[in-house]
This record gives sequence, structure tokens and C-alpha cells, in this order.
Amino acid sequence: MTQKMVETQSWDVVDHLTTEEDMIAYLGAAFEDGDPALIVAALGDIARAKGMTQVAREAGLGRESLYKALSPTGNPEFTTVLKVLNALDMRLRVEST
Repeated sequence: MTQKMVETQSWDVVDHLTTEEDMIAYLGAAFEDGDPALIVAALGDIARAKGMTQVAREAGLGRESLYKALSPTGNPEFTTVLKVLNALDMRLRVEST
């Protein structure tokens, strides 16, 4: 009996975050889930899609520190999250449930 090899391709969400609408929907879904780690990951994905160097510059943060803060093990301060959102031309809005 021969085994059939399956060819796989790597998949990166960044390749699919091509419009502002995509990015907003993606981050919105992360906020709806409510998991802080997922929200940070989504912010990191969006920052990578926009260009981490540019986002870091516009947020007034170092690129390496931004990568670290938005990494899977990162735990950014709320001020960092707000700076990143501002650099991405996004803002938080509070609504009643």
C-alpha cells in the first residue's frame, strides 16, 4: 500500500487583509470574541498588513518593541494599544449591549 502525499501551502491572514473594511471586520470579530490575546494578535496581523515599520513610526514606538508587544506572548499596555489603533486610523467605540 502506498501513501499519498498531501501538498500544503502556508496561509497567512495578512495576505487577506487588503482593505480597510477587511481590517475593521477582522478586528471587530476579535473584539466580539472578547479574548484579549486574540485582540492583540489581530492588531499584530493588521499592523503587519499595513507595514510594521510604518505603524511603529506613526505610533511613536520602536519597531522591535511593537513586534514584541503584539506577539503571541505579548501583553501590551493599554496606551500601546491606543497608539497602534491611532496609527492604523482606527478608534474604539463603546456601545451598550
